[in-house]
Amino acid sequence: MNPLEQEVLQLIITTCNLQEVQPETILPDDPLIGPDSPLGTDSIDALEIAVTIQQEYGVRMDSENTSREVLQSLATLAEYIEKNIEKNQ
Repeated sequence: MNPLEQEVLQLIITTCNLQEVQPETILPDDPLIGPDSPLGTDSIDALEIAVTIQQEYGVRMDSENTSREVLQSLATLAEYIEKNIEKNQ
């Protein structure tokens, strides 16, 4: 897991109040949202994550399709942040 993925995972754990989650058990390609997610997050959590990412990194997920794609995994979210931070700087 790269440093940004680790940082984003900690942010998600804090944002969604997931104290029972052991960060070392989460893999970059694990689903972030839904029944298959080791985080146990749902669509409400997805909204909270999107808002937090916007506040922390200044990147927006404008459409439902974008957020669904971006929130597939920690790896896809970190990649989206990296690409869009560069555009905003």
